[in-house]
Amino acid sequence: MEYETMRQLADTWGLVFLFTVFVGIVIAVFRPGTNKLYEESARIPLKED
Repeated sequence: MEYETMRQLADTWGLVFLFTVFVGIVIAVFRPGTNKLYEESARIPLKED
């Protein structure tokens, strides 16, 4: 394989990989039931010892 061919394959699969990770994160954040988890985590710095 030539360098240009390998670079195009890496660019394409890199884009697919990063897009898949992005979609996975968006789905994980907006799925039902995660609101309570994030609210509890957001209050941790404000808790009094």
